[in-house]
Amino acid sequence: MRAGVRRASAFLARRSLRSRRGAWAPVFAATAAAAALIGAFVLVLGSLLAAGPPVARHAAADAVVVADQRVAYTAKPWGSEPKTAEAYLPERVRLDRSTVARAAAAEGVAKAVADDSVPLSVVLPGGSGSGRDAVPAVGRSWESAVLTPYRLSEGRAPGAPDEVVLDSTLAAATGGRPGSRLTLQTDGTRRPYTVSGVAEPAHRAGGAPAVFFTERRLTALAGHPDTVDAIGIVAEHGVPAASLRASLASALPDRAHGDRAVRVLTGADRGQAEYVDAPGARGELLALLASVAATVLMVALLVIAATISQAVHQRSGELALLRAVGATPRQLRSAVGREVSRVTAAAAVLGGVGAVPLGLLMRSLLATEPLPLPVPLWLPLGAAAVAALVVALSARPVSLLAARAVTGLRPAAALAAAGAPEPGEPGRVRTVAGLLLAVAGVGSAGAATAQSGQAAAVAASGAATSLIVAVALLGPWIARVALRVLGGPVRRLGGVSGFLAARSAAAHHRRLGAAITPIVLLVAFVCVQLSAGATLERAAGRQAADALRADLVVTGPDAGLPADAARVVREAPGVTAATGVLRSSVVLARRELGDPVLDRLPVLGVTADQLSGTLDPRVTAGDLADLTGRGTVAVGRDRADGLGVGVGDQVQLRLGDGTKVRLRVVALYERALGLGEFMLPHATLAAHVGTPRDQRILVRTADGGASSAAEVRRALAPYAGVRLRAATADDVRIAPATSHQGDALMVIGVGVIGGFALLAVVSTLSLITLGRGPEFRLLRMVGAGRRQVRRMLIAETGLVAVAGLVIGTLVAAVPLLAFALSTTGSLPYLSPARYGALALAVAVAAGLGTIRPGAAGERRVLGKRGG
Repeated sequence: MRAGVRRASAFLARRSLRSRRGAWAPVFAATAAAAALIGAFVLVLGSLLAAGPPVARHAAADAVVVADQRVAYTAKPWGSEPKTAEAYLPERVRLDRSTVARAAAAEGVAKAVADDSVPLSVVLPGGSGSGRDAVPAVGRSWESAVLTPYRLSEGRAPGAPDEVVLDSTLAAATGGRPGSRLTLQTDGTRRPYTVSGVAEPAHRAGGAPAVFFTERRLTALAGHPDTVDAIGIVAEHGVPAASLRASLASALPDRAHGDRAVRVLTGADRGQAEYVDAPGARGELLALLASVAATVLMVALLVIAATISQAVHQRSGELALLRAVGATPRQLRSAVGREVSRVTAAAAVLGGVGAVPLGLLMRSLLATEPLPLPVPLWLPLGAAAVAALVVALSARPVSLLAARAVTGLRPAAALAAAGAPEPGEPGRVRTVAGLLLAVAGVGSAGAATAQSGQAAAVAASGAATSLIVAVALLGPWIARVALRVLGGPVRRLGGVSGFLAARSAAAHHRRLGAAITPIVLLVAFVCVQLSAGATLERAAGRQAADALRADLVVTGPDAGLPADAARVVREAPGVTAATGVLRSSVVLARRELGDPVLDRLPVLGVTADQLSGTLDPRVTAGDLADLTGRGTVAVGRDRADGLGVGVGDQVQLRLGDGTKVRLRVVALYERALGLGEFMLPHATLAAHVGTPRDQRILVRTADGGASSAAEVRRALAPYAGVRLRAATADDVRIAPATSHQGDALMVIGVGVIGGFALLAVVSTLSLITLGRGPEFRLLRMVGAGRRQVRRMLIAETGLVAVAGLVIGTLVAAVPLLAFALSTTGSLPYLSPARYGALALAVAVAAGLGTIRPGAAGERRVLGKRGG
């Protein structure tokens, strides 16, 4: 019996595939694209999970001892076991210098070297101090050269405080040779040094070239004589890494400087000692990419379900006829399942192969120097296999569900259904589920308006997802409403073709719903992705521009400006106010729905008595003049509302190096989106950053910068690499308007996924149009001309495109409005050019999916009969 069912279903599947190759082509294309997209994200996520900062500076060290950069917060959610949240500190946590001796005394250790570094500039011969006359470099002790390793190619090691060894690259750039003199600038002070030697690294890595001092001189320049950045360990010959770790763990103290634990890094983990913020950046990127990947999976499954359902639905007449002539439901379901499995299996394999180059392209967009993304040999194969498996496993259940409506009928009822032009309305379960999701989406959007920050973003994202799925479930009902609104103008303005288009859409509103759904998905997704970031950037830029009071800004190397540069500028003639701007981050522990959360938030360090002339954060309570001492903080108003604090209350934070502080709130301000959530006294923040140097100096002059700029330039002449220019809003914004990884995520989120959604639009509409051959034949038989049919297709295309654009825009507007109002207090923003490009893409995709297949089908069905 079972063998007979299998033979019959296999026969039906083979015959159907041969006769309906054109109908299955859109399903094949959409399924292959879905597999490629899923596999690409699996490859990128796998690469990101395996990523770590490169081992460059400590390549010759067997181990590196550092302070733990992780901070944890444990809380007990309601009715659950305690949970712990972790975050990485943005600033380097240092070790007590006494730890060097303890590490050197550990069993199996041949040498323990204190590894500090100092940013500096090499002033080129004849330089005037401008940015073009200085080369950025990093100062290290000659004792730490063994950790890379560097070896002398000329001269000797430094033996006096005024002697240095140059990296060979730096020696070539400056012309430095043993015995020559050069000028170095460290923290604003220029001093001549004698080149005692030139060193060549064993391998050339990225980053600034090195200048080597004596250890005593380097310690003095670093400015923290009681602590060290890290300790490089050279093991005795033959000591395994595990034994070395165990020996160091028993010899070293449990805690570093403060309350941080001590870590021993070996192997690939040694890169964390040089790039302390790379693990934190990796975690943030992983969370963002995982969120986009979840959206991709949802979109891919929706597209697969829609295309397969439409393909099976077009066979409903054939299936009903087979049922009427005696085929059993099991035979029909098995035949449909086999048919879909063969198409999707081949598409999944092809898509899995295509996932590899697409994933490598996405990986190249996200990779950066401190965080390269490796590709193990097994990863491309694993990504392709996962993509093919997900697509293949999801396709067959969808096909069986789509076929159940016909295969489950009695033969007599099936015969009646075979002649029905349009199936019944969506089932009760589907309708109720769609309504519940729509209500949940609107409710989630309403909840977002009452929240702020990340909570509002999460609620708005949930609202967008719920509404998109609700539209997919309620497509026929939504199409009927859209037809009532748009059908009248189409009938009045389109003549006979418009009348035919409106009547055809009215008779087949379920088909219209299937056509509109992928367009709604595309428009809603792209609008949310583009508008959310654009709204935040626009609001932040406006707040920063409104807050700026300075005329000029002083900038310098990436390592920061000299320590006394702000004082020098302040004393220049014509300057009424000058404040250095120090940037860092703090870690805030809080609860979200009972779960522990650690947020890394940007912070500004400012000089209170100079702030009013250069920056106006729009204080709403308190006074920024009280932002002095080590125990005060100014807080953004929205953040203060979320924390439930006001002026006079205390806020507990962890500064960038992990130090716990309890600060008294002295002021609340409004422009936190542009300037950051917290402002601290400059001296407080400077004591807890790796390099306590200002990134900017904001300058207010009496004459608006016209003639005072020359005086400021003269005052800054002794400093190399320092520049003066007109101040802009980007100089005070807490975050740049764009970043490399932000742009990459935008390209991936909008370009790759949007392109896939466009392909889904073309595939779905092509599939629908290819199944309308009998309708075209009937129209020609009752007298419609070929041009009238083509114009009808054009009118239907416009109807579908406009309806999809309008509904998709409304679906996106609900969560975007909630998000924008809660985070910026303004309406969401999307540039007209971007929305116009989206509308054009939708129109082109709808035309490709409707007009071309329709014209081809009409020619094939009707031959050369005139119109």
